[in-house]
Amino acid sequence: MISVGTAAPDFTLPRDGDTMITLSALRPGKVVLYFYPKDDTPGCTLEAQDFTARLADFTAASATVIGVSKDSPKSHDKFCKKYGLSIVLASDEGGHTCEDYGVWLEKSMYGKTYLGVQRTTVLIDGTGKVARVWDKVSVKGHADEVLAAVRAL
Repeated sequence: MISVGTAAPDFTLPRDGDTMITLSALRPGKVVLYFYPKDDTPGCTLEAQDFTARLADFTAASATVIGVSKDSPKSHDKFCKKYGLSIVLASDEGGHTCEDYGVWLEKSMYGKTYLGVQRTTVLIDGTGKVARVWDKVSVKGHADEVLAAVRAL
C-alpha cells in the first residue's frame, strides 16, 4: 500500500470512451483515485453512482474522480451507459497500476483464497503527492467522506 506524503505513481491508462488518461497531466488539480473490483457488481455500482451523483461538487473543488479496475474499456463503456455514470473509468487490464498502488492483494471468500483488487481510495494533491488513503473501503457514505477531505485539502 502506498503512504501519505509519497509521490503518487504516474500512469497512462485507457479509459471509457476509447481515450487515454494520464495522472500527471491532471496537475495542478486534485485527483480522487478509487480502485474497485469489478464493473456492474452491487458494491461497485453503488460506489460509482455515489461518485457520479457528487461529481459537480468534486469538480467545483478542483478534483477529478477516476475509478480504476481491471475491466476492459469496453466493459467500462457498457457500465457507464447502463447506469448513466459520468465519472472517468480507467482500465488496468495488465494490473500494473493496481500493483503500483498496492491494491492487488490476496483475498479470501468462503475459505478460498484468490488475488483481487482491494477496494481502496487515494486522494492525490495538486503536486502529485498522496494526501490520504482509505483502504478496505465501506461504500455507504464513502463518497461524502472523500468529498469532505477534498474540500479540506
